[in-house]
Amino acid sequence: MSFRDRTHAGQELALRLVEWAGSGDLPRLLVLALPPGGVPVAAEVARTLRAPLDVLVAREISTPIRPETAIGAIVADDPPLYDRQGLAMMHLSEDRLGDVVAGERNELHRREYVYRGRRPLPSVHGRTVVLVDDGLTTGLTATAALRFLHRHGPARLIAAFPVASPRTTAAIRTECDEVVCLEQPPSLHAVGEWYEDFAHVSDAEVAETMQAFQATA
Repeated sequence: MSFRDRTHAGQELALRLVEWAGSGDLPRLLVLALPPGGVPVAAEVARTLRAPLDVLVAREISTPIRPETAIGAIVADDPPLYDRQGLAMMHLSEDRLGDVVAGERNELHRREYVYRGRRPLPSVHGRTVVLVDDGLTTGLTATAALRFLHRHGPARLIAAFPVASPRTTAAIRTECDEVVCLEQPPSLHAVGEWYEDFAHVSDAEVAETMQAFQATA
């Protein structure tokens, strides 16, 4: 399967989640998107499950040597999560990435304000939380997000993605109660390979989606 766009991927993912949700009780369901790309996907999931939608902003940490390569991720004010093997291979230390982390932390907080204003992230304690993105390659941002959420005491924590490699899916499964993934190609170099239209999702589009859901809450 390939997806026409993120909306189509969200619709397909929502159908799978409806089947999954029908098998058990889901107390106080909350859908959280990893923006920006996860928002159109998660919006379809939230509409289908008739659940509230919010965003959990995470940022990748790239290396000065290879800016296209993610070596870590941050969520909120948590310490960075690093790919230790990657750091060793590139002969990098956390100290050398301090300026990069500070810049990404500033961008993270800027996006939180653009997407949610001064409204805090809703409490996840005792809730069934479904974390959604448009797909995973390394899975670093999703892992950082799941660990952040786990510390806040959800009743159940589910990760849901249209596409991810089997290796990444297996790693994510250790961080949550369940993973729902539609496609697991043996080799996944870029999530966009599985979309006919993988256009950039702007801050304005994310904010507009969030405002629409808040208006109907």
